[in-house]
Amino acid sequence: MSRWRAAAARISAAAESRLLSRAFSRVGTPAPQPPCRGFSKASAAAAASSRGPAAAAATTTATAAGARPEVRLNSMFLSKPCSLALPPDSPLRVEDPKFEGIKHLMLTLLLFYSKQSKSIRGANVVYHRITSQVDKSDIFDVFQLEKTFKTTFSLLVLHMWLILRRLKEEGKDGVKFGQYIYEIYNHDVELRVSKAGVNLLLTKWMKELEKIFYGNIVKYDSAISPEARQDDLVNVIWRNVYADEGSEAMDAAAALARYTRREATCLSLTDKEAMFSGNFKFTALLPNSPSPAKPVR
Repeated sequence: MSRWRAAAARISAAAESRLLSRAFSRVGTPAPQPPCRGFSKASAAAAASSRGPAAAAATTTATAAGARPEVRLNSMFLSKPCSLALPPDSPLRVEDPKFEGIKHLMLTLLLFYSKQSKSIRGANVVYHRITSQVDKSDIFDVFQLEKTFKTTFSLLVLHMWLILRRLKEEGKDGVKFGQYIYEIYNHDVELRVSKAGVNLLLTKWMKELEKIFYGNIVKYDSAISPEARQDDLVNVIWRNVYADEGSEAMDAAAALARYTRREATCLSLTDKEAMFSGNFKFTALLPNSPSPAKPVR
């Protein structure tokens, strides 16, 4: 049995009688929040996000209220990649509060506006974008996955790889910023494992999950390199995400590979400011319900 299967099986077994279903049945496990009021406004406005390019491939059934959209995997994620940066007037944007006078002076003295503080706040926002995509039921519905610890963790690692890969393009600054995100990710994974009911030998399991993380990162880098074959990424995703789902999941694995390639290109087209501030949004997977009016700031 592979290291991942062994670790996931032990975690799932320990959690089965306790908290696993409760830990991952909710959409949106809370991620660490940046100390910024603008972030709360952005979170509250999440329902008002615009429809992504991939959503056109899924159609809703008008007959029963609340019916799930019909998913056509073979026609999804074929549109031209584009920047994922949020427009200037998007309610999802996160901006640092702008103070003047004594408030600005006090915050400056407290290093609120220092480069490190801005980076930490930006890293929190970026990680929130990741968990917002991974914890939604849409991603499990579209890619035909059961929501378990293994599948959630696998998708989390995949999206972390997408972000870290993009940040490497920014040189040393990107690598350093990526380290802040990785530290937030590590803390979040520890909370998820704990909520899954695994409290004994937590350090041991965290080390196992860390090995899995770095192993998957290397495999994804290799599968998307110029020397890789076209189906290498599909095979890696199938092994990392769908290995326990059976061979019938290959179509879904191929769709997830197309999504991954497209998001990687879209992120490369996303500017540095958007990446470092977290003012971007992964492609929507399903059509959204009608958006409410833009909230008053």
